[in-house]
Amino acid sequence: MSELAINVEFSGGMELLFQNVSKHTIKMPVTNSAGQPSNLQNLILYIRDNMMTEKKELFVENDTVRPGILVLINNVDWELCDELEYELQDKDEIVFISTLHGG
Repeated sequence: MSELAINVEFSGGMELLFQNVSKHTIKMPVTNSAGQPSNLQNLILYIRDNMMTEKKELFVENDTVRPGILVLINNVDWELCDELEYELQDKDEIVFISTLHGG
């Protein structure tokens, strides 16, 4: 297998950054450019560089998701799954939820 199919969902207002589409399936290579297994940071940078046309700073800050965005990996908080270093698996479900709201 040379590609991983990663299911990605944006909610809590984040879908507005992605043409108001909340669910996407992203094809990622099994290994990154360094020959290592593709990880969550590779996915985040792919999303920033290939899916966003504007307001990238509302999603990414210093090559990670900005504070205030909850990340779930297969319904588990990413803090329990090695965060950026989590090695992606085929059919993973990654959810990004904004907890920042105007008022």
